[in-house]
Amino acid sequence: MNLELSTPLELIGRSAEFQRLVEVLAQDGDLLIVGVPGSGRRTLVKKAAQEVGAIVLEVDCIRATDGERFLQLLGETISQNFEAVEIKEWIAKSGGDFFTFGSDGSGKLKLSHFLNQKQVWQAFEELIQLPQLLAGSLEKRVVLILQSFPHIRSWDRHGLWEATLRREIKAQTLVSYVLVATIAEISTHVEDTDYPLETLELFPLAREVLAMWAREILHTHNLTFEVRSPALQLFLDAVQGHIGDAITLIRRLQILGLPNGLITEKEVQRAIEELLKDLSITYESLLMLLPANQVHLLESLAIDPTDKPQSKEYIQKHRLSRGGSLQGALTGLQHKGLIYSAENKYRLALPLLALWIRQRLN
Repeated sequence: MNLELSTPLELIGRSAEFQRLVEVLAQDGDLLIVGVPGSGRRTLVKKAAQEVGAIVLEVDCIRATDGERFLQLLGETISQNFEAVEIKEWIAKSGGDFFTFGSDGSGKLKLSHFLNQKQVWQAFEELIQLPQLLAGSLEKRVVLILQSFPHIRSWDRHGLWEATLRREIKAQTLVSYVLVATIAEISTHVEDTDYPLETLELFPLAREVLAMWAREILHTHNLTFEVRSPALQLFLDAVQGHIGDAITLIRRLQILGLPNGLITEKEVQRAIEELLKDLSITYESLLMLLPANQVHLLESLAIDPTDKPQSKEYIQKHRLSRGGSLQGALTGLQHKGLIYSAENKYRLALPLLALWIRQRLN
């Protein structure tokens, strides 16, 4: 049996954020939504877009390793969400110098041939207008989600693509842009003052909100926490308000096959241990990809969360490097969505990862 996780957003503590998203999208607004992986950013945006009857386009900017790849990804998502006849009309009128549609049988909008740097830029200027044109012809709204948007700076060295995107965000009247990031400070560019974006930040859920949601989800599958055991508290301690980890743990509890439907402390502990064992390869791979100073800091914060990692006492206690190396590690881990910033106390943003690290170090 698959776990149904379509519980109304009000039950997972995001009703205010959801309502704000709906208001922004209904009024042709654009925004930056900030939160750690698993906090529900994309789910909220997609449900809000559905609420206002908009067509959703989504580009994962991590996969966009350069400008040409960004165009390919944007072209593919446009192809998947609009009728072929509309795209072919655009090709015939203005996009034919740089794009083809379905010529290889794939049914996708693609770059027509190898392009030099100038042509890639010209193709970008053409393609970024297409969602607005298609929305107008269909009399529909479009929401373009740019997942992990700050990643484009790894190749957009001079900020030209970002500046153009921000200009289009402000100018286009039928397309709402939602930039998804892990931290609020997505840019240091001067253009930010010309094209400001409202920021919507998702924080960890309160324990009582997550407890209510977990009970509701489990109840639909004839499961319940044993009230005379600390099972629910153990569950809440493990997930620390993180909805993604909570969903993962609930799925694991569901497949335990409890005959009486009662979840005790023993079952929660078993589910956690089995889950961490299954995730160990993923977590090991994650640590291998991080610089040594970030791994050291991540381990320190998993064992000992703090609001003052730069303090002399904390540095000495965990034998951290001083100065720029520590600040660089903090910034790097925040950009990756692996730790919270000072507002939420410097701690791991993925509670199950923190549990696994503590288990590993012990």
